[in-house]
Parts: sequence; structure tokens; C-alpha cells
Amino acid sequence: MGVFTGMITGLTGASGVVIVVPLVNLLLDFTIHEAIGTSLIVDTIAPLAISATYYKYGNIDIRSSIWIAVGSMTGAQIGAFLVTGISGTSLGSFFGIFMVIMGIIMFKQGINREAIANRFNSVLKIEKTSQKIMVSILIGLALGIITGVIGAGGGVMILIVLIFVLGFPLQKAIGTSALIMAITTFSGSIGYAIHGNINVLSGIIIGIGAIVGGIGSARFANRVDEKSLGKVVASIFIILGLFLTVLTIV
Repeated sequence: MGVFTGMITGLTGASGVVIVVPLVNLLLDFTIHEAIGTSLIVDTIAPLAISATYYKYGNIDIRSSIWIAVGSMTGAQIGAFLVTGISGTSLGSFFGIFMVIMGIIMFKQGINREAIANRFNSVLKIEKTSQKIMVSILIGLALGIITGVIGAGGGVMILIVLIFVLGFPLQKAIGTSALIMAITTFSGSIGYAIHGNINVLSGIIIGIGAIVGGIGSARFANRVDEKSLGKVVASIFIILGLFLTVLTIV
């Protein structure tokens, strides 16, 4: 479980929640809340190791994205507080479908960051630094709430924001999103721990396996060209999106 989760996170910067939660729920007989809480531990441990690998290759830029982290930490606490009264089924289905669509677009057209960023700025006219900070905080807040509710670290959404809004290169976006995800999930895990919905030992064991798988895939991601990596990332988005959608519907 851990090795496969780490491979996915290392390649995409995405949360391993769609792997960890259903497997520990079905195979280890965890309650859904405990499964989500445990996945938050895994999504804290593995991304830290993965982001360290990206840092060695110069593909971390936390300064430009610090406000996303600030918003996501706050949102994670709100989401963890609200989780007992909110169902993540509809949100999970929507998120899965969104991942599939983004994956198909990315696979067919690649990532033209400059064109997408210019189109985004022409609609919202984000030119001032203060406007970028405000948008980053609001996006981070929304992603943090999602983290607190369904246990997803928001890695995919953070990745998309870093690429399409802030104009990060793909490798740097993956590395930075992994670090932000670790910060966000750590905040969310605190909220779950307060309510006793975390199995620390299982989270650590799976997290160690995720480090092994994650470092290997992160090294691969930093050595291949951006076009090839984009194809791999797009394929994983489609597969995970389909898996998440089917899982939430069933």
C-alpha cells in the first residue's frame, strides 16, 4: 500500500487518499473516519521525503506559494471540525470527474502554461501582487477544507493552481505541491487526532513504504523531460479520477 501510494505521490504531487482510505477501510477494517485520519499521516510523511528529493534538484519554491499554505492550514482545521456533519460523496464524485477531464486535456494538449496563465489573467485580471496573494489564500482555504473533510491533501488542485495560476514549471509545481500538501495534512491530522480518529502506527508503517516508492518516482520525475512527464501525470490523473468517481458512487 505504502510503496504504491508513494509512487503516485512522487510522480504527481497528489494525495494518496484514494489508495489509502479504501484499502485500510476494507483490509484493516478501519472506520471511514479512522481511515481518513490515518491517510493524513501518510500524506504528511511521504510528501516531506518526496519534496526533499525535488529540493535537491532545485524544484521547490515555497516562497512564491506560501500564501496557499497559509490558507490550506486554516481550511484544514475548519474541515476537520465540520467532517462529522458533512458527506464527502458528492464532492468526491465531482473531484474525480474533474481529474479525468484535466487528465484528458493535459494528455492531448500538453501543458501550455503561458497561454493558460494569460487566459486566466485576462478573465480575472490578476496583475497586482496583493491580488495574487488574496487568490492564493482563498484557494488554499478551500483546499484545506477539502483536506479536513475527505482526507485528500489537495495535492492535485495545488499542482493545477501552481501551474495554471502562478505559472510554475511542471517539476517545480510537483515538488512545491508535495511540500504544501505535507503542511496541510499535518494540520488536518491534528484535528482528527483530537477526536481520536487516527491509527498512528498504521499511518507510520504505510508512510515508510510510501517514502520508498515516492523517492524513486520523484527521481524519475526530475530526470525526464517535461513533455513525457506530462503524459505520465495525465494518465495517472485519469486513472485516479475514474477510481475515485466509481468508489464514491458505489
